Formats: sequence, C-alpha cells, structure tokens
Amino acid sequence: MSVATGTVNSAPGPNPQASIQAERANSSFDPTVMHYFLESSKAKAEDFKSVCQQMERDPILANDASYYDLTKAEQREVTARRIARIAQYLEISPDRKTEATRNAVLNLYDPQVGTRIGVNLGLFLGCIRGNGTVAQQKYWTSTKETNNLKGIYGCFGMTELAHGSNVAGLETTATFDQDTDEFVVNTPHIGATKWWIGGAAHSATHCSVYARLIVNGEDFGVKTFVVPLRDSNHNLMPGVSVGDIGAKMGRDGIDNGWIQFSSVRIPRFFMLQKFCKVSRDGDVVLPPLEQLSYSALLGGRVQMVMDSFRWSARFATIALRYAVGRRQFKSSAQADGSETQLLNYPLHQKRLLPWLAQAYVFSVGAWKMEETLAVTLDELDIAVENNDMKAIMKSINDMKSVFIDSAANKSTSTWLTADLIDQCRQSCGGHGYSSYNGFGKAFNDWVVQCTWEGDNSVLAMSVGKPFIKAVVEVLKNGKKQTGSISFLNDAKAVDNKDLYLRSSSDVLDLKKSLRAIEILITRIAIQGSHIVAENNNSYDSVGASSLAISKLKAHHYMLKEYIDRIEKNEYKELNPYLLKLGQLYVTANVIEKFSGEFVSNYVISPETLNEVINKVTPKICAELRPDVIALTDSFQFSDFIINSAIGKHDGNIYENYFGTVKQLNPSKLTKAPYSAEFESALNRSSTDVRERFERSGVAGSILSK
Repeated sequence: MSVATGTVNSAPGPNPQASIQAERANSSFDPTVMHYFLESSKAKAEDFKSVCQQMERDPILANDASYYDLTKAEQREVTARRIARIAQYLEISPDRKTEATRNAVLNLYDPQVGTRIGVNLGLFLGCIRGNGTVAQQKYWTSTKETNNLKGIYGCFGMTELAHGSNVAGLETTATFDQDTDEFVVNTPHIGATKWWIGGAAHSATHCSVYARLIVNGEDFGVKTFVVPLRDSNHNLMPGVSVGDIGAKMGRDGIDNGWIQFSSVRIPRFFMLQKFCKVSRDGDVVLPPLEQLSYSALLGGRVQMVMDSFRWSARFATIALRYAVGRRQFKSSAQADGSETQLLNYPLHQKRLLPWLAQAYVFSVGAWKMEETLAVTLDELDIAVENNDMKAIMKSINDMKSVFIDSAANKSTSTWLTADLIDQCRQSCGGHGYSSYNGFGKAFNDWVVQCTWEGDNSVLAMSVGKPFIKAVVEVLKNGKKQTGSISFLNDAKAVDNKDLYLRSSSDVLDLKKSLRAIEILITRIAIQGSHIVAENNNSYDSVGASSLAISKLKAHHYMLKEYIDRIEKNEYKELNPYLLKLGQLYVTANVIEKFSGEFVSNYVISPETLNEVINKVTPKICAELRPDVIALTDSFQFSDFIINSAIGKHDGNIYENYFGTVKQLNPSKLTKAPYSAEFESALNRSSTDVRERFERSGVAGSILSK
C-alpha cells in the first residue's frame, strides 16, 4: 500500500505538489521584492498583505469554497453581514488609505460586498465630491457619517431604462419651483425609470440623481441632486417607488433596483452646486465644462483598471499553478518517461504566459491611473475653492486627458480580463468548469464591468473621435496637441508608408515598440479623418477606427508607464524578468493581436511579423517558463484570496479538489431529495401491467370473438 498526503491509496498517485514546490525552491528572484514592484512600493505591498491577513482571520469576512454554493438570498444575507462588519473597521480606522486597500481586496475576492460599499463610498460620495460645494461635501460625507457606513447609505442614480451611455440624454427632470425654493424631481415616463441602481432595491436611503435641470421652462441639461429615498425607519419617502430588477448573470449579492419619482420635492440646496448653481431667484450659472459633472464616473473607471490588474493576477495564478502541477501525455520533453507538465508544452506556454504579462503590465498602469486621478481632482478642488480661473482651466485640460485615458484603459482592460478568465478556465480542462475552482462565478461577476460606467464600445468611440479630430487640427492648422494625445503633433512626419519596425530586435526594444504604437494610432486617425470627410463629417462612419485607436491607446498607456517604472525601479535585480514580461506583452498582446493593423499601415513587414509570432514569442515564453511559480507567487495571494481548490499555494491539486467536493457535498447523503422521481421511473411496472393487459393475447382472444 502507498500512503498519500490525505488519502490512502493502493498505488503511487500523481504528485503535483512536488512539481510546484520544486520550481518554487529554484526561484531566481525573491517574490516578496517583486511584490513591492507590483504594488508600486514596499509600503503599499506591506499594507496589502496586512489587510489580507486581517480579513482572512475575520470570522465574518473570511471566505472559502462554500461561497460558490450560496443561493441568491444567502448571498445577500452574507453581503449585508459583511458590510456591517466593514463599517466597524471604518469607525476605528485612522487611515483611509488602508480602507481603500481593504475595498480593493474585497473587490478581488467578494466583489458583491466591494461593489455595494463602493456604490455608497465611491459613486454616491464621489458624485458629491465631484459636484458639491465644500459645505455640501462635508455635510453629506462626515456630518451625516456616510463615510463610516453609518446614518445614511447612498446609491448612484444615473442609468435609466432607456438611456445608459448617453448620459446627456437622460430624461428624469428636476424642475425649480421658485415659490417654494424647491426642486420637483419626476420620472416622466417608463423610459426614464432609474435602472440597475445598486442598493436601490433594499439598502439605500439616499440617491445622487442625474436629472435635467428645468428653470423657468428652460432645459439646462443634466445636473446632479441628492434625493432621499427612505426615512429613518427605512420606509420609502412619499412619491418614491422602488423595486428589485431581479435575476442577473452574476453579483446576486447586490440589490440592484429601479426607482421612479412622482413629483418628489427636495430643497434647492439638495442640488450639488460646485460648478452649476441655481440662486433663490432662479438665476443659473453653468459650469465651464459640462463633462465636469461626470467626474464621479472617473473613480469607478480607474477602480476597474485596478481590478483588472488584480483579477488578471488571480486567475493567471490559478491556471499557471495548475499547468505546472498537471501532467498529460508522454513526450520527449520528459526525460524520465513520466507524463509531461502542461506548461512544458510550447503551445500551453503561448496560451497562458501572455496573460501573466498582462497582469504585470496592468499593475503599473493601474497605479499610475489612480495617482493621476487623485492629483487631478485635488488640484481642481483647490482651483475651484480659490476661484482661480487659470488653475481651473489647467485642471480642465488635465481632466480631458484623464477622460481619454480612463475610457481607453477601462474598456480595454475589462475586455481583456474577461478574455483572460475564460481562456484560463479553458486551459484547466474540465476541472476549470467546476465552481469550486473559481472561474465560473468570477466570469459572471466580472463581465458586468464591460458595460458598467459606459458600454465599452461607446467608451472606445469617445476615445477615437478626439484623436481623429485632433489629427485634422494638426494637419490642417498646425495646432499643437497636449496631454495624452501630444504624439499626434508628429502626424505630418509619419503620414507615409515607411516601415518603422524593420526587425525582431526593433520589436524587442520596448521604446521602439512604444513609438510604433504611436505611429500606428496616428496613421489610423489620419485614415479615419479621410473617411469622416467622405461621409459628410459623420463620425459614425469611423466606429471601427475609433475602436482600434482606443484599444491601442490603452496598450500605449500601459506600456509607457511600464517602461518608466522599470527605468526607475530601485530593485534592479528584477529588471531582466520585468523586461522579458514587457517584451512578451508587446509581441503577443499587441503586435500579434493587431497584426492586421500593423501590416496594413506599413509599421511592420509581413516577414518581421511572421518571425515575431512564430519564433520570438515562443522563445520569450521558454525563457520565462522556469520562473512561472515565482512570478505568480509575487502577487502574494493567499489561499483565502485565490479561493480555488486547484489553485492553492501548496499545489496539492487533486486532494484539495477532492476534499472540497466531499466536504461540501457529503457522500453519506446517497439519496437526493428528488430520489423518488427516479425510483418511480426505474421501478415502474411493465407496459402490459400499466395498460391493464388490454393488448395481451387473453384480451385479444376475448375481444376478437
């Protein structure tokens, strides 16, 4: 008899644990130090691990595979209990940065809780910060104790049943009644019903409502208002109707609802008036840039870029650990005659390692986006508070870059993360289909991000159009562009058919590849401008070009920041590995994925492209292969975060998986509640008996006379 780790077997079984531990022991670098790079600093890395430790030890916040078996009602109960627990931490937390980390971790392992808290603290309060005066911000945030998940609970009322991405077309109205100094908020028809509002069904007491400002019969466009939904007894306010929108693909722990307002009156000072103001006499002051009222969306978009990094890391880790531990078929690659580790197959390397590169490159871009948004909003707040018009206009210009970058990065990173989760699932074969290994719920929970805060395709259009307009300004008027689109100033110089990437070594030079992306974007924008001119200046005619520009701009942003971080990296011993990951990102995720655009726009030749795809990328994968376990360990995800039977740190894939299945589905329960249905079917009497022997020979002899 052979005794295995957790079960007794009559012959030696597979030992994936040994494979994973052996590769871990042979790591070429320290994963702890690499984690400092991934979290942007040692301090943030230590904060991340500290928060994870606290949460995995907490009896309410801790998670395990039973999470995947919860019903919709159970998910909502657990979610409410965890929100209450987080509220306790907020009360005693001296450092809000730690709480931001806590919510980031929640978004990673229980996005239902993270989202419900994020709607309140991020979107509701974000809308107030973005659109409210200093006094309004203080009142709704700290005086009411909303920032401690206490007193009131907010939701974000932008989306309507008939309008989502077209925010300017929203139809809920807020009409000023000068006689009473109030706004009358109304849902004029079913299409204006607020829809998909997280927290509206059961939780929220207040809502930041996007509604059309109507003063003296004039429509001043969509502005923001705080509207109470429920009183202190949690009963609905007069004129407010809400309901649950019902079953969704995922995130059933979130009480998404609909809201209708029937002439609901609110005080004039419930309108958020940082930029747009309405006086007691009905005088209206409009903002210098209408898009400023949508700044609350930017925090959500930036958070989704950060989530894309962490989710990419989590599910690439599961798939790669499995690929190291799992063996299938014998090949010459395995000298000892044993079956081959999945990740030793070149095809499997090319299938998975570019996703690992994605996680690494996204990490840098996500942190940069978060930092840029915080600085931009802070500078805008200071400029507005000081009524410094020069500083306000500078902040507005900076905000335009943030709008473009956040739209491109959010749409592309959420799309790619959705692809990653599903491709990593498929790479784990049948076991990837089990809920206990995390992929199924994760995919259903994740893909809403592809339509949240703007449908990705519409967001992509909002990126592509400014590029095409800007390139026309450069070529026709010589107008200089600034911020994230400044490279378009070279449009005349690159408006030709000169090849830029002339060899595979050019491609491996990250700065040359970055420049190649700029040239490609510029040439696509120039072509788009011609198409627009040929179609009566209709930008609807360049949807495909806009989409390509947006995706490429996201890759450009991520790669540019990644190169900068490597150059500034204090842990120089890590740079060779980071460089290879960057090269893999370029060859597999950019050059190959956009091969048609690169070739048709004369940025690279077909011959060089062929060499990159068939020789260079496989070579980089092979070079990265020995350090895959160390590269995934560097994310520092404990089993609590991973929450996947086949992805645990110890690598004991089969016993962990089998143990989880047995624990959550006790084998002693040999009969199902519906067993009687099978029993009656299997033990049914013969056809003759059920037909009362009416077709039998005896019946025939009687009836035929």
